[in-house]
Amino acid sequence: MPDILLLSGSPSANSRSEAVLHHAAGLLPRQGFTTPFVSVRDLPPEDLVLTKFDSPQLKQIQAQVAQADGILISAPVYKASYPGVFKALLDLLDQDALTGKVILPMATGGTLAHLLAIDFAMKPVLSVMGATHILKGIYILSAQIQFDADGKLQLEAEIEERLQAGIQSLVEAVNS
Repeated sequence: MPDILLLSGSPSANSRSEAVLHHAAGLLPRQGFTTPFVSVRDLPPEDLVLTKFDSPQLKQIQAQVAQADGILISAPVYKASYPGVFKALLDLLDQDALTGKVILPMATGGTLAHLLAIDFAMKPVLSVMGATHILKGIYILSAQIQFDADGKLQLEAEIEERLQAGIQSLVEAVNS
């Protein structure tokens, strides 16, 4: 059964990018995929700051990354790049951790000025880590993400269409 790992790069527990990540995972066909979830918040802050390569939590994350066939990444964009805590997690993973993985990067940000953060900040790091099959990224403005009175995620129709197309590309690439 193929795994598509959900990887959240958001340091915030109430993150729009993480809400979108879970929503996108819900678009995956239920049959034949597992969707384990990993967040930068799964590692103790001191393990990230002190680069503890022997951290038991890090070893669990490394195993999940190694087992995954595809990785759905979502992170917020601050000041034209993803959070440093997410980079710290990526730095702790094995150099070739993403070799042979299909990657679908997603990012959320407050302005269109950050639109290229996926291409110019995220993709180079993913490539250095061995990713050769990085799908077209999905950038979503924070204003396009709303929550109803019950806290349910509401996305604009255009965003929903782009998410569905991205997920379909991910499924096809993982299954090929």
